[in-house]
Amino acid sequence: MMSRNMTEEQIGAYIANAGARAWEVPGLSADTPKRPVKSVGIIGAGTMGGGIAMNFATVGITVTIVETAQEALDRGLGVVRGNYQRSADKGRFPQEEVEARMGRFDGRLSIADLADCDLVIEAVFENMELKRKIFSELDRVMKPGAILATNTSALNIDEIAAMTERPQDVIGLHFFSPANVMKLLEIVRAKHTADDVVATCMTLARDINKVAALVGVCPGFVGNRILFARQKQANKLVYQGVMPWDVDAALNQFGFKMGPFQMSDLAGLDIGWSKGAKTDNPIRDALCELDRRGQKTQAGFYDYDESRRPIPSEVTAGIIRDITGAQPSTMSAEEIIEVCIYPMINEAVKILEENKAQRPSDVDVVWLNGYGFPPDKGGPMLYGDMVGAQAVLDVMERLGADDADFMPADTLRKLAATGGKFTDIDTGGLKV
Repeated sequence: MMSRNMTEEQIGAYIANAGARAWEVPGLSADTPKRPVKSVGIIGAGTMGGGIAMNFATVGITVTIVETAQEALDRGLGVVRGNYQRSADKGRFPQEEVEARMGRFDGRLSIADLADCDLVIEAVFENMELKRKIFSELDRVMKPGAILATNTSALNIDEIAAMTERPQDVIGLHFFSPANVMKLLEIVRAKHTADDVVATCMTLARDINKVAALVGVCPGFVGNRILFARQKQANKLVYQGVMPWDVDAALNQFGFKMGPFQMSDLAGLDIGWSKGAKTDNPIRDALCELDRRGQKTQAGFYDYDESRRPIPSEVTAGIIRDITGAQPSTMSAEEIIEVCIYPMINEAVKILEENKAQRPSDVDVVWLNGYGFPPDKGGPMLYGDMVGAQAVLDVMERLGADDADFMPADTLRKLAATGGKFTDIDTGGLKV
């Protein structure tokens, strides 16, 4: 079994090798032809769409960006210009480069204006019916051979592709926010995605300076599916009397710059919520009803001062006590880390069992480059090897007895029985 005390050099070598291997796609011939991508269409000029578009304009590819209203289009392009201007002001490139990059944008108000693009990426909010409608229209207007991509972070791409007569041309390109900064690109191969579409998108990821990981279709794909497991456990801890700031502090101690509740406040607690709504998260609902919607309202799980410094909130503590009735917990930081991190490892193993990731190291590539997993821990799979499968199994058996979602994976049991390594799990390659 791998020692907890791996050297910095060993961890660094593992991460470098994992990053290199992520580009290798078993079963995809090196001479698979690539489709030319000289023009890109983006549907949606919001934070996500604008950030995605910047990746292409930055490397010289022309971008047609579509919005439903001129005001939204102007606002989105204004944000893009502001991002470029700040970079120029910091000396990252000369002022004339701002105009050169902005000159590669063509703002439009109709999806039909994307007809001649080689690749189109849909970047609207997470609503299946809206995405189905958009892909039905894309199927009608796009030229033959165009690649049709969705930026969905969790929805079923096979269902989206089914709205077209060309499912072989449909793929997921899941960028991470802010998309012009974050390195990770989850490339989601759907059931009918053609080899040349996969090959083209892997090459394109390099061209726009992303770190790519090829994954399969399942709820949340690789990164968010694992994140959902962590978030569910973090919420369970609150119902056991652990305060959100104690959960965050433990994960900060582990090495994450942001814990689950800090992250929720940053994203906005009202994502997927509307006034009067009753969801499966009554604590969140109660906070939102008080207009505590996160950093943007200077209050969420935390209170925020003028410099956005998070301060534990007595208001939040009172809401939690009223809703949960739980007595204050004395759970240690080490215990909090185990019940939040070990379910991530277990969920990753289930993903590998289902062949939704190419290899264990790809899981680590996703979490290192998209979710801020502490580099000194190497990613969920390498960290699992550091603590050992038996330690992970012991915690998961306890959590699984309380919630079937956290039942130990069969492969986890086998690794514990044999002293095997998470990083040696063989999936036989991605299956769709």
